Amino acid sequence: MSDMLSRSVSMLERLVAFDTTSRLSNLELIDYARDYLEEMGIPTRTTFNEDGTKANLWATIGPEDKGGVVLSGHVDVVPVDGQDWSHDPFKMWEADGKYFGRGTADMKGFCAIALAMAPEMKKRNLKTPIHFAFSYDEEVGCIGVRGLIKDMAENLPLPTAVIVGEPTGMKIIGGNKGSRGLMTTIRGIPGHSSEPHRGVNSIMYGARIINLLETIQKELRENPYEDSPFDPPYTTIDLGIIEGGTAHNIIPEFTKFRWGMRIHPGDDGEAIEQRVRDYIENELNPEMKAFSPDAGITMELVNVVPPLIPDTDSAAEELVRYLTGLNQSGAVSFGTEAGFFQEAGVPGVIFGPGYIQQAHQPDEFIERSQVQECVDFMSKLTDWAADNG
Repeated sequence: MSDMLSRSVSMLERLVAFDTTSRLSNLELIDYARDYLEEMGIPTRTTFNEDGTKANLWATIGPEDKGGVVLSGHVDVVPVDGQDWSHDPFKMWEADGKYFGRGTADMKGFCAIALAMAPEMKKRNLKTPIHFAFSYDEEVGCIGVRGLIKDMAENLPLPTAVIVGEPTGMKIIGGNKGSRGLMTTIRGIPGHSSEPHRGVNSIMYGARIINLLETIQKELRENPYEDSPFDPPYTTIDLGIIEGGTAHNIIPEFTKFRWGMRIHPGDDGEAIEQRVRDYIENELNPEMKAFSPDAGITMELVNVVPPLIPDTDSAAEELVRYLTGLNQSGAVSFGTEAGFFQEAGVPGVIFGPGYIQQAHQPDEFIERSQVQECVDFMSKLTDWAADNG
């Protein structure tokens, strides 16, 4: 095992050991990474959430007065609750050329390799700076990166490119779908289930909205975009959380569900949302409020993530192509932070080790060959940054 590969694996084991599930603080990991970098004389910046329990980390290796290239990754991970892991998910283990543990693929692998490469980058006296941008709460709506990018845009030279190291199998991804997330809350009127005419059943009204979402999804599925790089080639509707009712013999007073959409470029997510709102306001709410003014449905827009709009001529894609020799770029349906950078004027590409099929799964893993391939890429990036200014 090469020295840089060994250092990257050791760093990955260290990062996996921090339980940074999105509902928890990430400060132990951020403090560790900041101290590690600052001991080498690498300057860092931190931006926090409102209560100071989570932080983003920005670090610059090389000239601080130039834009440079950003290596961007989130350090939060999804929960392991209810999953059947064969080992402790926060103690990395190795088997059959794979490294197992929560976050190995999504996406502590990329962050670990960047950190392991930092001493070499520092030693090379880079002419073009390489920045690390490590964020919190990507998994719950790309929350943290917004503050990081705001700080970057207001206080630092604008980078020329960002590489978001989500797991792409070290293939170039030039676009991802955007998303909208909504919470729908239905307030009915409770009563005994034997007298449904004396109450308003919130679950049944919720089901009518869900039926509309199914209808919209069917329409979208039947009208795919031709020659689309996305799989599937249409906007998708997701419904992931629903809660309602307290007992089988009580008319349920409250029901709420979280739903959203992954929006294909060219589709209007706001228009889809408005179609649902119109159905609620024109049909369902009048029925419910005719029974009681206390009944009714509200819908809150919880989160919006912009797409990464494909641009094969962007500085980010051109750089990765130059360093790798890869000619093809694709698109993915999952969301990333790249669109936020693009909106801020920083061209982005998604390019990192591991495969999305392992992300969020029990016994999540990254292959040693993928770690090595990413190490080789970052070595080439370091050479390029040392020679080009």
